[in-house]
Amino acid sequence: GEQLAAFRTQDGRAYVVDAYCPHLGANLAMGGRVMGNCIECPFHGWRFRGEDGKCTSIPYAEKVPDFAKVRTWPSCEVNGMLLIWYHCDGVGPTWAVPEQREIATKEWVFRGQTEHFIKAHIQEIPENAADAAHLTFLHGPAILSGTDLRYTRSNLWDFMKHIWKAEWQPEPEPNKHCSQLLVKHHATVFGKHFSLLDLTVSARQVGPGLVFLIFEHAFLGQGIILQTVTPLEPLLQNVVHKIYYQKNMPAIIPKFILKAECIQFERDVTIWNNKQYLPKPLLVKEDSTIQKHRRWYAQFYSERSLKFTAPEDLDW
Repeated sequence: GEQLAAFRTQDGRAYVVDAYCPHLGANLAMGGRVMGNCIECPFHGWRFRGEDGKCTSIPYAEKVPDFAKVRTWPSCEVNGMLLIWYHCDGVGPTWAVPEQREIATKEWVFRGQTEHFIKAHIQEIPENAADAAHLTFLHGPAILSGTDLRYTRSNLWDFMKHIWKAEWQPEPEPNKHCSQLLVKHHATVFGKHFSLLDLTVSARQVGPGLVFLIFEHAFLGQGIILQTVTPLEPLLQNVVHKIYYQKNMPAIIPKFILKAECIQFERDVTIWNNKQYLPKPLLVKEDSTIQKHRRWYAQFYSERSLKFTAPEDLDW
């Protein structure tokens, strides 16, 4: 629900501030200009410093009031992304986003991205990591069978199966905001192990909405998919996947991996878009990791966290 303005100053630094000028409410992102290390309002020319949001000049005023400033948002540039820290209580950053060395050194290069809008509670998406049972049932059918769940279990594609083994666990201090998922994948064709599709995926979740998916393949090399989950409004999430891969590998390889991942992800999207979030789900003993994940994820809420409540009546 926040409106923000992101800009890069002439010294190369990126900053994020509230979009609306405190003078008369003009949107700094719509027609504003970067002037030195400031952003200039398109309405009256007030200039605000990116570092602390303080107004540095008003073209028609003799003096700038000390209290004239726009709110700044803690942000960092890492792994080719500009990331913003949000805390409903206004608490500053308590952990940093790790840099992926291969991206920084350009050993792995950008090979594409996908974007999805998902109508679900934000917690539904990372919770998949702890739900090992859904891997076999939802993601077992061949990717060739597509994303329409009515047909993924069709006998036409029954000759190929994806076999998954997954293990999820939270990380200890000082990284209690992180968790690890190790996934080993192989495929069978007509019941025979097809080793060319053997794949190991190490997924590290950092905070509530950022995942590092590192792929390792015996012949096709290494790469990473960065997944970001950004809540836009109640029960609407924006999910982006960016893939970086070894630059000495043909681009068709990471594009195929991203396409395959996208097909599997869109099967989940169909579930998420139509399911209900159950605070007290009916679980069996084999689902115990889901409760473990919920206890871990609870650290990202506070008493003042916004809660979604349905209207009390149906008077439209």
